[in-house]
Amino acid sequence: MTAESTEPAPPPGCPAHGLVKMYGHEFAADPHGTYARLREHGQFAPVEIAPGVPATLAIGYDAVLEMLRDDRTFLNNPSEWQKTVPPDCPVLPMMGYRPNALFADGTVHARLRGAILDSFARLDTATLRRYVERSADTLLQWIGPHGQADIQGEYAMALPVLVFMELFGCPSDISEKIVSGMSGIFEAIDAEKANAELAEGIMELVAHKRARPGEDITSWLMAHPARLTDEEMAHQLTVLLGGGIEPAGNLISGALRLLLSDDRFAGDLSGGSVPIEDALDEVLWTDPPIANYAARYPVRDVELAGHLLPADRPVVISFAAANTDPSKAGEQRVGNRAHLAWGAGPHLCPVREEGRLIASIALEKLLDGLPDMELAVPVEELEWRPGMFHRAPVSMPVRFPPVHTPEAPKQEHNARPVTPMPDSRAAHAPVAQPSGLRRLVASVTRWWRGD
Repeated sequence: MTAESTEPAPPPGCPAHGLVKMYGHEFAADPHGTYARLREHGQFAPVEIAPGVPATLAIGYDAVLEMLRDDRTFLNNPSEWQKTVPPDCPVLPMMGYRPNALFADGTVHARLRGAILDSFARLDTATLRRYVERSADTLLQWIGPHGQADIQGEYAMALPVLVFMELFGCPSDISEKIVSGMSGIFEAIDAEKANAELAEGIMELVAHKRARPGEDITSWLMAHPARLTDEEMAHQLTVLLGGGIEPAGNLISGALRLLLSDDRFAGDLSGGSVPIEDALDEVLWTDPPIANYAARYPVRDVELAGHLLPADRPVVISFAAANTDPSKAGEQRVGNRAHLAWGAGPHLCPVREEGRLIASIALEKLLDGLPDMELAVPVEELEWRPGMFHRAPVSMPVRFPPVHTPEAPKQEHNARPVTPMPDSRAAHAPVAQPSGLRRLVASVTRWWRGD
């Protein structure tokens, strides 16, 4: 048993001196360097996830897999731990209890997860592909004529927002509140305000769909035999949108970064989907879009892999560190789906196939629509967003020969008419006075850049 694993945790509110900080720009700039230093502790390491908030980080592949599969010893419900941190703790909006499938165990989890699985089972692949392609066409129509873009905010993040808002039957004015609040809680910056904004937007969506049900995930959840209450609906939607939009956007941009900068994926990028699928596999192994999350709470003091894990103290799962565990370094990654980017066990991501399909189609459309695209800055100069939960650049400036395309089809049922695109704009600036769907895209770009 390691010495570090038996040291008592600092009392609540007391700075956890000497613990590696899992927040701030230093960690964001080189998370893998942090994981490498933490490996001297073994498969678990003591860390600080917010100022004065200690936790254990699970970094070994085998230990992480064992924990994710054992939902009787390692619970998802954080209620006991939550009593030990202040209400304004910046990670609380992401890690605090919500009555949704993510934080539930046993029969409660089975009921909520069943409603989610059944609702997504009603979504056929052809419909999802149509939503992605239509959203991509709309964005490429706006981006193409300018020869440059921040592809992170203007495409990689904007596209999942458009797709998921259509999947969930969400009007664009409500969408703005949801995506703004979601960004804030992932970065753990002014998290209380962001959480309130997200909750307001989600409740508006619930009320909207109660009054106007349609052929969408929200309406199917409401009609499910599980008979979800408004509160349960709100919290299922929060986890589904948060667990869909942000990871999908990060997966798109992560794979694109490899395709544009890594010689292993060089070649005719518009010639087929093989390099795209290889790049997606690589990202899911080495830089998963959700890097550290899915905390588990031991029901009692538990010894695992030579470490004592105290009862109710969060063990944060590092998908990024587990996937890059040196003991697994010799394994082939391309085509290998044994990574833990989607989790494992009873809480395995219920929409992992849909998430990968969205990213794959989005990249196909982007590389076909903007041929000869290249990064506008050296890859090593990309700045990374703060926060331990995600892995994404602040921006990804690209340039390409201008492309003029026919007007893209309008979104069918959630967007108001779109006004014509101005002939010119400042580099990477949002379009002035957008309306309807355009306003939503501009909003995504603004909050992503922190404007």
